[in-house]
Amino acid sequence: MKKTKATKVSEIKRDWHLVDAKDQILGRLATQIAPLLMGKNKPYFVHYLDCGDYVVVTNASQVKVTGRKAAQKMYYRHSGYPGGFREISFEKQMEKDPRKVIRHAVKGMLPKNKLQDKRLKRLKIFADEKQPYQDKIKS
Repeated sequence: MKKTKATKVSEIKRDWHLVDAKDQILGRLATQIAPLLMGKNKPYFVHYLDCGDYVVVTNASQVKVTGRKAAQKMYYRHSGYPGGFREISFEKQMEKDPRKVIRHAVKGMLPKNKLQDKRLKRLKIFADEKQPYQDKIKS
C-alpha cells in the first residue's frame, strides 16, 4: 500500500519567471501570473502551503484592455473617513502608476486567505524593460 506524501516547507523550491506584458490583454496576463504565484504548476502543490514562484513582469505600461474599458473601467478605494471615497479610471491609473493595474488584477485572481499577501510579495512589476533580477531568471 502506497502512502500519499505530504509536502513540507523545506521541500519547496522557488523558481523565477519573466513575463513580458507588452501588448498583452490585462485579464489574460493575470490568469498566467496567478497560478505561477500559487505554485499550481508544481507536482507537490498543496492549497495550505505557499508553493509558488517569483514572477517578474516587465513593460507594465504597455498592457492593453479590450473594448471601451480603457475609458470606462474604474478603480475604487475608501480611506475609511467620511468623504474618503476615491475613484480613478484605467487611463489615469496607467498614466499615474501602471504597476498598480497589474497588481490589482492578479490580486483578484488569488485566493482570499492568509497566503495572499505572501504571494503578492513575490510579484515584481516594472513599467519598462529594465529590472534588477536578470541574474536570477533562467532563460
